[in-house]
Amino acid sequence: MTRIAIVGGHGQVAQHLIHDLRRSDHDAVALVRTEAYRDELEAKGAEVRLLDIEQQEAAAFATAFAGCDAVVFAAGGGPDGNIERKRTVDLEGSLKSIEGARQAGIRRFVQISAIGVDDPLPADTGDVWRAYVEAKRDADAALRASDLDWTILRPGRLTDDPATGLVSLGPDVQRGDVTRADVAAVVAAALDTDSTIGQQWALTNGATPIADALS
Repeated sequence: MTRIAIVGGHGQVAQHLIHDLRRSDHDAVALVRTEAYRDELEAKGAEVRLLDIEQQEAAAFATAFAGCDAVVFAAGGGPDGNIERKRTVDLEGSLKSIEGARQAGIRRFVQISAIGVDDPLPADTGDVWRAYVEAKRDADAALRASDLDWTILRPGRLTDDPATGLVSLGPDVQRGDVTRADVAAVVAAALDTDSTIGQQWALTNGATPIADALS
């Protein structure tokens, strides 16, 4: 059994991931900014540790990761119009997670990004969306440049539909929707699949069972 730290542990994908990790005999450590989430996440089977992604520095991340074998960065600044949080959560939260993993001696790191963030943005792109895309792009670049055993998953538009277990996964996948439950299932499976190390893949729902897509 391994212990997986989930940054952004109260997010919707993270909550599906807690369930998937427990099913595959891993311990999930949900890192959240407020005590208010503890009872809910413990009821789902997670260990809960407090971490304020925006206010704390990399050393605090390393402390929060203590005893864990892998880190999943599943945090996001949310859909609101707060440009600043795209930087402080989506980018700086990732950078501090990467450094925290290094300080904690953890090599395995899976990051949930977004499809197409390396593509040029149209001139009329809104400021909030531009900030989000640039934050995800730069976070992915930093992880690729690190010495960690990384995997980057770039899902399409997220939906709350039930899991299908069927995906399209690869370096160049046409944009489409994907359920949050299927994203979590791919993350959980990737953690157990060494061949995913050093891979950056787009992810949508498709026709291929997850295990086959990863292999």
